[in-house]
Amino acid sequence: MTSSPWVLNRRRRAWGKTTAGVLLTAVMLFPVYWMINVSFTRDQDMRKSPPDLLPMHGTLTGYRTVLDEQLPYLGTSLVVALGTVVLTVALAAPAGYALAKLRPRGGGILSFALLAAQMIPGIIMAMGFYAIYLSLGLLQSVPGLIVADSTLAVPFAVLIFTAFMSGIPGELLQAATMDGAGTWRTFRSIVLPMSRNAVVTVSLFAFLWSWSDFVFASTLVNGGAHEPITLGIYHYIGNNNQEWNAIMATAVVASLPAAVILVLAQRYVAAGVSAGAVKD
Repeated sequence: MTSSPWVLNRRRRAWGKTTAGVLLTAVMLFPVYWMINVSFTRDQDMRKSPPDLLPMHGTLTGYRTVLDEQLPYLGTSLVVALGTVVLTVALAAPAGYALAKLRPRGGGILSFALLAAQMIPGIIMAMGFYAIYLSLGLLQSVPGLIVADSTLAVPFAVLIFTAFMSGIPGELLQAATMDGAGTWRTFRSIVLPMSRNAVVTVSLFAFLWSWSDFVFASTLVNGGAHEPITLGIYHYIGNNNQEWNAIMATAVVASLPAAVILVLAQRYVAAGVSAGAVKD
């Protein structure tokens, strides 16, 4: 059976879009591929012309260097990122619930302030934190960096929680109130379990922002005993600018936690980000 010209044209457009998408994806992912390729390349092959598209004489020297020198930085980043996630969820979830369901006086102004807070450049906030931490003795401390990183995530998190919790049926909350549950019990036992997708979304973004932070880290903990991996890579480039396999191996290892978490949580993120976009 011969397909109609309309069907053939539709198939050609579909194949064209697929091909264009694959090519664009390949272009965007090429730096990641090259980072992995260089991480396995020997020092004597770095300046080879033309360069090898695959590490023909692969080496694990760079990754052994990561294990020897970069593990403390990775450990600090993990502690800071997890602490940022906990603090962000603890602050943003109740705030989102209050804005969505309790409708406090001045809620609109608060929502606008949260939007405005996301527009403040990070370096300006870092300078403010530096002055405050200098007087409080919190410079070069992990708790201070956790608080600073949370300021990036909390405004976004409150908006996500507000949008998601606005879609929770009010009848459920009224039923809980009739059963004798107070505001906090209703939030903890009903609203928060139903907001799992939003919690995962907020946790993921808070983790990624904290894990990749450089501005706060370089301003507030630079030179201290506990530096995150972003500073580890920065110092390593400055001290070993010829050992590119070790530098790229460090970048690969630093990228793995975020990539794994993003893959595992992507379906929850899609549901959390789109929450509140369509209402009955």
